[in-house]
Order: sequence, then C-alpha cells, then structure tokens
Amino acid sequence: MAESKVLTAQAEAALRKPIDEAVGKIQAQINDLRKDGTDRVISLNSHIEAMKRDKSLSKAEREAGIEADKQALVGAKQVEAANKDQVSKLIAQAEAYLKEHFEQEYYQPVAASCAEEKVIAKKAYDEQVAKLESEHKATVAKLSDRSEIKEENYVHKNKLFDAKVTLQARQSQIKDRQHEAFNYQYHLLDLLRMSKFTFAEEMKQKWENYKYTFNRRDFLLRNGLYFAIIVVFIILAIITPIIKGTSLLTYNNILNILQQASPQMFLALGVAGLILLTGTDLSIGRMVGMGMTASTIIMHQGPNTGEVFGHLFDFSKMGLWPRVILALAVCIVLSTVLSAIAGFFTARFGMHPFISTMANTLIIFGLVTYATKGVSFGAIDPAIPGMIIPQIGGFPSIIIWAIAAIAIVWFIWNKTRFGKNLYAVGGNPEAASVSGISVFAVTLGAFVLAGVLYGFGSWLECARMVGSGSAAYGQGWEMNAIAACVVGGVSFTGGIGKISGVVVGVTIFTALTYALTILGIDTNLQFVFSGIIILVAVTLDSLKYVQKK
Repeated sequence: MAESKVLTAQAEAALRKPIDEAVGKIQAQINDLRKDGTDRVISLNSHIEAMKRDKSLSKAEREAGIEADKQALVGAKQVEAANKDQVSKLIAQAEAYLKEHFEQEYYQPVAASCAEEKVIAKKAYDEQVAKLESEHKATVAKLSDRSEIKEENYVHKNKLFDAKVTLQARQSQIKDRQHEAFNYQYHLLDLLRMSKFTFAEEMKQKWENYKYTFNRRDFLLRNGLYFAIIVVFIILAIITPIIKGTSLLTYNNILNILQQASPQMFLALGVAGLILLTGTDLSIGRMVGMGMTASTIIMHQGPNTGEVFGHLFDFSKMGLWPRVILALAVCIVLSTVLSAIAGFFTARFGMHPFISTMANTLIIFGLVTYATKGVSFGAIDPAIPGMIIPQIGGFPSIIIWAIAAIAIVWFIWNKTRFGKNLYAVGGNPEAASVSGISVFAVTLGAFVLAGVLYGFGSWLECARMVGSGSAAYGQGWEMNAIAACVVGGVSFTGGIGKISGVVVGVTIFTALTYALTILGIDTNLQFVFSGIIILVAVTLDSLKYVQKK
C-alpha cells in the first residue's frame, strides 16, 4: 500500500517551522536596522501629513511641529542610508533561502497533500451517494402508497443535496489550504521588502488569485456571449471569401470597421453613464440627426439652399476653422442643453429616463423636421474632413479621436470624485444619499456628460460622411449604442460596468454589422441579429444579478 501524502495540521506546521525560524531570524535583524531609519522616516512623514490636516493646531504650532519633524527626518534618512546596503544583503540572504527551501520543502508537500485530499473527498462522496441510492431503492421497494413514495423521493433528494454541499465545503477547505500555503512565501517577502514585488512575482500572485477565485458558472455568464459572437464572426470570416470572393479580415476592412465605430464610440460612452444609473437614452439617434443637420448647415459648401425656420443661412464667408469650431460648439451646446433637460426631469421628479428621453426624441425630431421641412442639406466643404479627421500615412485619424474620448471618460469614471459617485448612485442611490452624495447632481452630471459626447460624436460623423445632414439621420443609433453597452457588461441593474466593456461592445457590434453588410444580408435581418444579441446579453446580465442575490 502506498504511503499517504496527506499532511495533518501539525505536520504542515512542522514543515514550515524551519522556514519561519530562518527567515524570522533575518527579519529580526532587518527590523533592528530599520527601527531608527526607514521606520522612523515613515513615521515622521505620516506625522507631518497629520499635522498639516490638524485644524486644532494654530499656524505657529503647526509650522513649529513640522519643522521639528523635518529636522528629525534628516537624521532618520541618514541612518536609513547608512543601513541600506546591510539591509539589502540580509533581504538577498532571506530570498536565497526561500528560493532554495520554500517550494521543495514546504509548498510541494502541501500541494501533494491537497491533491490527495481531493481524491479522498471525492471517493467518500461517491461512496455516500452509492449508499444513499441503495437505501433509497430498498425503502421505495417497501412502499406502496404514492404520497409516501413522493415523500421518500423528496427526503432522498435532500440527502443527496446535503452530501454534495459537504463535498463542496471540503473541497473549498482544501483549496483554501493550498492557496494560503502559496501566499505564505509572498507574505514573508512582503515583510522583508516592505510590500515591494517584482513584475514576475506580481503576475504569479495575480494568476494564483485568478485560479483561486475562478468559478466556471460565473465565467460563462460573464463571457459566454463574447464567445458566441466570436464564433459567429469566425464563421462569417470563413464563408465571406467563399460566397463573395473577398476576405473579411483585411487591413482596409479592419480600418473601415474602426472608422465606423469611432463616432458610435462617443454615443455609447455617453449612454453608458446613464445605464450605470439604471437608466437609458432613447434620444441618441435624434441627437445625431440634430447635430448632423446643424454641422452641415454651418460647414456647408457655399450658401445653404435650404431654409431653417424660414431663414436662409450662409456661413461660407467665414473661414474654414471658425466654421469647424462653431459647428462643434453648436452641436455640443444643443445636445448638452436638451440632454440636461431630460436629466433635470429625471433627477428632480424621479421620472424614468425612458420617459424623459422619449419625450426628448419627439421634441428634437419635431423641431428639426419642422425647422428644415425635412430637407437634407447636402455636403460640407470638401476641405473640412481633411482638417478634422485627416489620413495620417493612410491611417484614419478619426480613430485617434475615439481613443482620446475613451481615455478621458475612463479617467472621469475611475479617477474623479464624480466617477466614484456615479458608481455609488448607480449601485444604491439611497445609501449614496445618506453618505452625503447629491443624487440630483450626479444624475444631472451624467446627462450633461452624455450630451457633450453626443454632440462630439455627431460632429465627427458629419465630417466622416462629408455632411448630408437631415432630421432622419441617426435613426436607430440609440439601439446600437445601448446594445453595445449591454454586450460590454454595463449592467441595467446599476453600478456595474467598465469602459473597456463599452469599447469591446461597440467594436463587436460594428464588426458584426460590417460583416453582414459585406455578405449582402438585408438590413432588416441585421436588426434581427441585433435583437437576439440584446436579449441574450440582458438575460445573462439578469442571471448574474439573480445569482448575486
């Protein structure tokens, strides 16, 4: 019979004892060297920062205290510098010891023990299930009453469930034990180096933490839709050369996809903030039509032939750059004001964004159509696209605009107080309000930010399409933007979402639409594809939410 590799808690402690003693002895020497040097420097710096914030001290007391600490800091830094080489040698000595002994003498035996414990636990579970099944069959064989058989089946099902829960609990304990053993080395290194790790060590820890927290169900819920869409796109990439005689994944096609995605990226980034607040925006498409119309009128090639509210505008006497800047300003102002109005009704009166933005949709479309009589205003000056989105060595710079927008919105969401408040209000507006966050200001701010992005996006779309603005332009674009956010993981349950997800969602949707267009799939059928993707995405999102609850 093979010798068991299973370690008791006492045996594991015995394996770790020599490591603790050896590294602990070195750590004690390092602590003594740091006491009047590094530790003192950290303590004095913290005390200086605390005094700067201490409102109970007078200005004179604060300055005197800070000056005294700074003088003491000079001496502490001298001690730190004098002991630096010796500390580094001791750290290297401890690291060499860990490298030689930790893996082979401690972690590998613990890992082997855990592997065998898993086998034993599974075997015990299988034996228990077999026993329960045998007992259940014997019991049912003795029964004739249907209600008694039903009750026995229910009891048997509960026993099987309890056995499975026991197995899962045991497996979790074994997993925890191996994870703690792995992390112990980094705990020792953390003390030695004062929380400084190499890049390789950080990656090892991240990989270990990923494996430790990995859950197959969660993984499939988070990424199942991506895999399905990628499979569909791969199939399209394979059949496109067969059916159309042209490859889908060419450099030019990829650039075309990114160009088409760039203006829509602005729209998706805008509505993503509203979805984060459990809202939406149905007016995006009409915002685009309004912005396209305003931009085309201002940047039109020569005098406009169409009237606006009965007046004929002629901006052709202005310089090109003033017209470009004016068009951008008008787009942003119009979109921001109208978006802010919807935001005000949502924030002030608790009106659902579905209603406030639907009202915006009707108002915008009605006003623009009435003002322009539904007329398309033709092309903009052909020199303007080269000024706004020039080709840089064959590379379309409109993509750079989109990248800049992604970077700015990422910074707002992740590095500003407004961004943190956005997540807080989206996750739980009541709790956010109690903690001192203005739900009104955050909600209105999200709509204002969305309006700015809509204005920018419609201005870029005008440059990309060389004008041809009309009230009908952009119809259905709100569905693309919302769908991209949902596919990208921005949850309608609120407070959940990342900018990276929005980027992925927009790219996926644009690429899929582009591929279907190349294949000659009818536009109406493309809507069917989009609808199915939205249904699946929201279903998966709902399943994640239900599972968390």
